[in-house]
Amino acid sequence: MEYPEARAGSETDRFALLALDCVHREYPNKISHVLEDDADARPPRELTPAFYGCYDWHSSVHGHWLLARIARTDPETPLRDAIHAALERSLTEENIAGELAYYTDGDRASFERPYGVAWFLQLVAELDESDDPAMREWRENLRPLEEAIVANTMDWLPKLAYPIRIGTHNQSAFAFGLMLDYARQVGNGALEQALIAKSREFHEGDRDCPIGYEPSGEDFLSPCLMEADLMRRVLPPQRFGEWLAAFLPGIPADGSADWLEPGIVRDPTDGKLVHLDGVNLSRAWAMEGIASALPVDDPRRAALRASADRHRAEGIVAVSAENYEGSHWLGSFATYLITRRGIQG
Repeated sequence: MEYPEARAGSETDRFALLALDCVHREYPNKISHVLEDDADARPPRELTPAFYGCYDWHSSVHGHWLLARIARTDPETPLRDAIHAALERSLTEENIAGELAYYTDGDRASFERPYGVAWFLQLVAELDESDDPAMREWRENLRPLEEAIVANTMDWLPKLAYPIRIGTHNQSAFAFGLMLDYARQVGNGALEQALIAKSREFHEGDRDCPIGYEPSGEDFLSPCLMEADLMRRVLPPQRFGEWLAAFLPGIPADGSADWLEPGIVRDPTDGKLVHLDGVNLSRAWAMEGIASALPVDDPRRAALRASADRHRAEGIVAVSAENYEGSHWLGSFATYLITRRGIQG
């Protein structure tokens, strides 16, 4: 499909084009789907009729979030009409009914939990925050699936006995952060309090996070930094500063940027190795979020921001349309970073 010409030097237009290219591209596709019988062997567009593109369900969801985010934060983009057309095509009442039927059929309570469903709630929050009539309509269309996901999450949280501290999709800290921002946007106090309680139960006593062991070879999320980015949402400011000193005592006070090395990708055509481009982007937004929660005179802020800038530069330059292994998802991470989603003020 042909789209209007992007503005020269516009990062948001560049990222929007990546999402427009993939949200309705069905193949290649990696589905997370348990077959119960022969009738379950169906193409992705029939299984999940709204979110079947971008290689997998969660990437499709945050590709739609990317489009909604750019439409809301960059109203001058020449791609606005194309973005609206793509969202209109996907987020119909009929398509979301199909998504709900899939999600509630059989034993699928753990489907895309927690990463994909957290991004879905982030999509809801983005639409909920908009005054655009079309986005308000799409937000209402999402409500039935939203309610089912929230109900499953509320059922899951008390059963989760331990945090999930890995650097990929199942990490709990990252998902809790997105879910918490959603709960506060839509005024769901019960979910907000459940997430706060679980976060404090899991992490308030943590100290000496081994950030020197990061990243693992396929990480796109930092276990240490994402936990800190969650806890700055949960703890009062003074308590957070004290907690951070115990949790990451190695953050320098001299403003240096070289205390944390960016991840290295040696083969951008490898779908697992390219995760390290994502870890650079997500580390950058986590460090910016952590710095934003510290007092203005805290000496750690400069080092956090210097390292964030370094990771940002490494991550942004790696976002391109050249290899679908990265292009189907990295634009969402870059958009989350450059639009400062999750950071108030």
